[in-house]
Amino acid sequence: MVGLFAQYEEGPFFDEMFAAGGGVRSHYQRLYNRFTEMSAEDVRRKHLVAERAFLTQGVTFTVYNDQEGTERIFPFDLIPRIIPAAEWELIERGLTQRITALNLFLRDIYHEQKIIADKVIPAEIVRSAVHFRPEMVGFSVPKDVYIHICGTDLVRDGEGRYLVLEDNGRCPSGASYLLQNRQAMKRVFPNLFARYLVRPVDTYSSDLLDLLRHVAPAGVNDPAVVLLTPGIYNSAYFEHSFLARSMGIEIVVGADLVVQDDRVWMKTTSGLKRVDVIYRRIDDDFLDPKVFRKESVLGVPGIVDVYRKGHVSLANAIGTGVADDKVVYYFVPAMIRYYLGQDPILPNVETYLTYFDKDRAYVLEHLDQLVVKSANESGGYGMLMGPQASAEERERFAKALRQNPRNYVAQPVVSLSRAPSMCEGRIEGRHIDLRPYILYGDKISIVPGGLTRVALRKGSLVVNSSQGGGSKDTWVLHE
Repeated sequence: MVGLFAQYEEGPFFDEMFAAGGGVRSHYQRLYNRFTEMSAEDVRRKHLVAERAFLTQGVTFTVYNDQEGTERIFPFDLIPRIIPAAEWELIERGLTQRITALNLFLRDIYHEQKIIADKVIPAEIVRSAVHFRPEMVGFSVPKDVYIHICGTDLVRDGEGRYLVLEDNGRCPSGASYLLQNRQAMKRVFPNLFARYLVRPVDTYSSDLLDLLRHVAPAGVNDPAVVLLTPGIYNSAYFEHSFLARSMGIEIVVGADLVVQDDRVWMKTTSGLKRVDVIYRRIDDDFLDPKVFRKESVLGVPGIVDVYRKGHVSLANAIGTGVADDKVVYYFVPAMIRYYLGQDPILPNVETYLTYFDKDRAYVLEHLDQLVVKSANESGGYGMLMGPQASAEERERFAKALRQNPRNYVAQPVVSLSRAPSMCEGRIEGRHIDLRPYILYGDKISIVPGGLTRVALRKGSLVVNSSQGGGSKDTWVLHE
């Protein structure tokens, strides 16, 4: 270890750049050489260039309940993560298999419910899921696709195996940061980037628009597409505006839309304009106060009725959130076997369901060794890191899961793989995960790379931006 890597510590983790014993993995060698040639001041200047670009572009996210201000620049790490072609091919096959099974599952539970009748998954698990929508039972969604945009979080264990941590099939965020990270790396390391044969990611917006147009109502040849946002105070508003702008479509809030004559219309200065497809970044609960939360002012009254009549299409479909439920996640490998007759290519992290008496007893006895998660929380919230928690915190979670065993899962602490990251003028290892983005339209396509999230706090395993995490560019190699 030399130069900026001089203080790099090996640990009991899978390291993305270094093999056991400290040797540089072959696909990282050129990058390693480049960074060993640089001084801390060189890196500081390049980081400043990237940060100024993010500031100019408004690349921010919102932290709720933050005392220091609402918006922050999204933290960016200059050292990219590199994935060889063979590894990516495995990831692609695994994610394609997974989203295929999830869509078959969603179609099944909103129609025949064969997987329940065959006792592969308990009826209570599905019907008690917070995001299961009985209003959608018997309704056939356009093109028979429920999850059009999915962000599935992957981690690597100590042996370097890719595991699925969770699926995000409602309103997955982060794709805009993936695209901005790539632009930043091209700007600050143009020569290094050029030397690597990196697969491009810049078709994401056009691919997304093609998908949205594909799911337009029957008979609509030139659909009008809009992006529906909760508004400027939403944590992902930068992404909403960025994607709308890059697709060349209008961004709207609920008050910009109105239902008339069984159609959805957008208010414009020249009158009402019909809307055919809505890329919604609003959860089901807030979408239509006539059907879901009556107090919601974010959605459009009557839109669900128009949707059910086939006069407007929504991406993602209403009711996909049941597949995000961390308890339902437990059954995805069984879904793959049931619907596809295949073994999972990408396994789940080992998971215990407190819904089952045996698992609950085990979890209660081993709370100090496990990570406990609430079924429908996200962003690092609603979670107990058992080994780091106090006795009082563990007891509080023990009481909660006894009272509502359906609402919790537990997993062993996965020592996420580490990657070199810039930390106050030197390079140190930080834990990472990976969120690839899957688009399901007339075909399934996966952005080559995805968002690599970094736990920038030393020793932390929480990569969420709201909990002190950042991100880095992800380079998938052609060969």
